[in-house]
Amino acid sequence: MLKVENLTFEVNENGAKRDIIQNVSFQLDDGEMLVVTGPNGGGKSTLAKVLMGVERASAGRILLDGQDISSLSIDERAKAGLGFAFQQPPRFKGMTVGRLVGLAAGRPLSDDACCEILSRVGLCAREYLKREVDGTLSGGEMKRIEIATVLAKEHKLAIFDEPEAGIDLWSFSLLTQEFERLHRRGGQSLLLISHQERIIRMADRILVIEGGRMAALGSRDELLPGLIGQGSYQDCARLSCAEGEEQHGNP
Repeated sequence: MLKVENLTFEVNENGAKRDIIQNVSFQLDDGEMLVVTGPNGGGKSTLAKVLMGVERASAGRILLDGQDISSLSIDERAKAGLGFAFQQPPRFKGMTVGRLVGLAAGRPLSDDACCEILSRVGLCAREYLKREVDGTLSGGEMKRIEIATVLAKEHKLAIFDEPEAGIDLWSFSLLTQEFERLHRRGGQSLLLISHQERIIRMADRILVIEGGRMAALGSRDELLPGLIGQGSYQDCARLSCAEGEEQHGNP
């Protein structure tokens, strides 16, 4: 179980302090899916980074199964059971896809095991195993590989920051099916940051962040009608193909 208490993150701009996240509190139970949504620039991605330790909270506490992890490093939080997929995945020149997935799994993986994980995000061709995680991969391919590294290992909490970003429609459908499968299986908690209605509809609860503050927190049935009425989500039909996807081809 994740418990967030009065989480605040501030930055200094020209000598003045500005809150990016202010007094955010919520709880995420085991096996629950929480979708965080809201306007662009509202602080959603910053919240995810603070939870993972990429950014350090200015105030408040983060507890995982009762343990205060607020002062832990990224590696220590990963060992404690947190998994994180960046909105814009980093590239690693010289690192092969197969090696990266194996490192994420925390154990040596056979080619068949790596392919099985990659197939869950729509990258089932064996050619990907030997490819480097560098500029030769499109943004959509990088995004799917990043998500695959989280799927390679069971976590207490898996955080996905806008998993639909840069993904083509076919891959988006596969990913939503995978999230549904993880949710049905239970065990690990899921926190997804998204504007997509299809993803929001999968949530047990929805957290709306606006201007760095909690605008709303409630069940899907409570909040979804209002979000749809405000046009606060993106219809999946508006998804565009990832740049460069055609160059490498969908497997």
